[in-house]
Amino acid sequence: KDQIVLLDIDPRGVATVTLNRPRIHNAFNDDVIATLTKIWDDLAGRQDVRVVVMKGAGKSFSAGGDLDWMRKSGQATPEQNRASTMNMARMLKKLNDLPQATVALVHGNCMAGGTGLASAADIVVATRGAQFALTEVRLGLTPATISPYVVAAMGARQARRYFLTAERFDADTACRIGLIHEVVADEG
Repeated sequence: KDQIVLLDIDPRGVATVTLNRPRIHNAFNDDVIATLTKIWDDLAGRQDVRVVVMKGAGKSFSAGGDLDWMRKSGQATPEQNRASTMNMARMLKKLNDLPQATVALVHGNCMAGGTGLASAADIVVATRGAQFALTEVRLGLTPATISPYVVAAMGARQARRYFLTAERFDADTACRIGLIHEVVADEG
């Protein structure tokens, strides 16, 4: 079975965390969230890791929530949905609170929860062709779990717009509004 998240630590103390579900654009589900939580817990205690780099395998950084997983949440009990939401919230907080510097390398689609993940990183670098959107509203959901990090990154005024409209925006716009720090050339 494929690993859904890869972890590589090089001799320089750089940990690279790769979301590894490229066929579905590195979408989140409970297993991805649990795996990331465990990785953040492990890395937080490591003295030999100085920097944590996050990226996505394949064509996208992350499309956000796995649609099959989100559909199943419609059949789940309120308690199950609350537990799942709290797991996502804990995972993002652990990333946000990591003692190491964190860098998100964004390419392709960075949607919904993927934008939340990037927002919880210290530094975000995106390729020129990267596309962003906060699409939860299209499913009748509020982006509550990711909102503290997105609002901190882009400001309340911009967040209100993109939370309400779910419109796509490019890397230059993301940089202008403060969601990302640098725009670089697209990968080969």
